[in-house]
Amino acid sequence: MRPHYPDRLRALAETATPAAVHHVYGDDAQQWAELRLPDGRGPHPVAVLVHGGYWRALWHADLMNALAVDLCNRGLATWNLEYRRLGNPGGGWPGTFDDAGAGTDALVDVAARARLDLGRVLVVGHSAGGQLALWLAARHRLAAGLPGAGPRLTPRGVVSLAGVCDLAEAARQRLSDGAAVELLGGTPEEVPERYAAASPAELAPLGVPQVLVHGEDDDLVPVAMSRRQLDVATAAGDEARLLLIPGADHFDLIDPASAAWATTVDALSDLYL
Repeated sequence: MRPHYPDRLRALAETATPAAVHHVYGDDAQQWAELRLPDGRGPHPVAVLVHGGYWRALWHADLMNALAVDLCNRGLATWNLEYRRLGNPGGGWPGTFDDAGAGTDALVDVAARARLDLGRVLVVGHSAGGQLALWLAARHRLAAGLPGAGPRLTPRGVVSLAGVCDLAEAARQRLSDGAAVELLGGTPEEVPERYAAASPAELAPLGVPQVLVHGEDDDLVPVAMSRRQLDVATAAGDEARLLLIPGADHFDLIDPASAAWATTVDALSDLYL
């Protein structure tokens, strides 16, 4: 598997059943997604899974394998999305955002033969993937010509697991050695238009329900990120709720064996049932 993953994350990444079908949505080696289908004829609700890793190529979509399997066993199809990241050719602005949008829209092309219910699509993102998940729900607000504008698919709801919801604040705090500045190619003062088009905190109202989950013991993404998104969302008229999980760290949120995930699943089901 990935030699840089700690044992706990390696075990999550190695989760492999039920089997996934590999789909490509572009010509680059990072432009793909894995589809898992639950038992039954469908049409199936779908969870689009977006992994984190502060948008860096060191981390891969296999981090979400365990959640993909767990959700599939609960009756959801899962679309585990890979995208170009910092360190990949074309990663960062705008490629990472182009890929997140195009990779999600590619569900439209497989929906009929896979018997997917595109009226019940959720986006579930962890860490930097939480930022991308919220952004995917906001694409309908983007002006023509911006990365991700003109979506073919609008999710029914979004779940942010320890999401980096405010990119300007992430840049100011230099989280993960300035990852947000690297992602967008400058500081909020240097490229304010990119932060306005990429940061969920700047794009409210998203127009879909949001569940924001954060472990109280998270030492990688401050809990204040999710609190800020809750305030911004509710002030703009969005339906949003914040689940603070006592004793949970950053990676408990993507471990199906954790109490944090059990709490998240209960809230997630409200978005598609």
